Amino acid sequence: MVQNNYKGALQKPIGSGFNATSTTNDVIKGIDLKGKIAIVTGGNTGIGLETVKTLSKAGATVIVPARNVEKARENLLGIANVEIEEMDLINPGSIDRFAGKFLASGRPAHLLINNAGIMFVPLRRDSRGIESQLATNYLAVFQLTARLWKALKKANGARVINVSSLGHHFASFNFEDPNFEHREYETLQAYGQSKTAINLFSLELNNRAQSFGVSAYSVHPGNVWGTELTREAPLELLQQFGFYDDKGNPVQEVIASLKIIPQGAATTVWAATSPLLNETGGVYLEDVDIAELAVDSSIPNGVKPYSLDEAGAKQLWKLTEELTGVIFNIG
Repeated sequence: MVQNNYKGALQKPIGSGFNATSTTNDVIKGIDLKGKIAIVTGGNTGIGLETVKTLSKAGATVIVPARNVEKARENLLGIANVEIEEMDLINPGSIDRFAGKFLASGRPAHLLINNAGIMFVPLRRDSRGIESQLATNYLAVFQLTARLWKALKKANGARVINVSSLGHHFASFNFEDPNFEHREYETLQAYGQSKTAINLFSLELNNRAQSFGVSAYSVHPGNVWGTELTREAPLELLQQFGFYDDKGNPVQEVIASLKIIPQGAATTVWAATSPLLNETGGVYLEDVDIAELAVDSSIPNGVKPYSLDEAGAKQLWKLTEELTGVIFNIG
């Protein structure tokens, strides 16, 4: 049955049996991925590394494209069924080379997990003049998914999992000035915009791709301690979030309230593998379930309606093709 999540029509928890404290070990129980091929960006650190370990243990072959291949080899040492390839998400040519090599292998892509991302960075632009968080967190995801489309179709039931964030609450998508050319740059606004874009893309991708057996999901991992996402964060910003005190020391009570990495990766793994989602796509997930629609301030988490807007999703798809030069025809 063809269905869509425009305006959050499907955005209701389904009682998965899991919650915010569930781990990857919990959600993978009983799941057999032998014969499946997964591609996980950012798969050599943080929640991406945990995702790779979990999928590998369940029998999948996991391909990890990485900017720093040597670092990836060190971090992934000893994990079975892992292949490491070179790819830099800020470099469109690098994305094309990776995808071209994978397509040449003739293999299907059963799972594409777009996990890699950046946050808290100063204003930078890529070779096209595009703001780096938009380029890395969203445009690269669109391009990689488009380039791997033949392999996703070949899988006969592929899932695309795009790691989003509660940070999409920081900003809707600014169609007038997405690259901060006419407004002052603010790193959290840029991050929020990039994650809103991920939600809109997941929504529209699922709507266009479901007749080919491909489903798409956006995922909020939760607030997770111990990843590399804060590596460029100014101390003042981390203090603003309450992670550090005025002396620059970690606030242990706050850190203790955050998710550990196996909890942070649990929603991604659930999105990739749960039979409960076989008939549902295009939804935003958090705490290992479908999230609520954040219609007002009484719902502090959940997904904002502006990131599930049909007109915005279609407008963004067209703009993305213009910005990247990548025409993503699904057919």
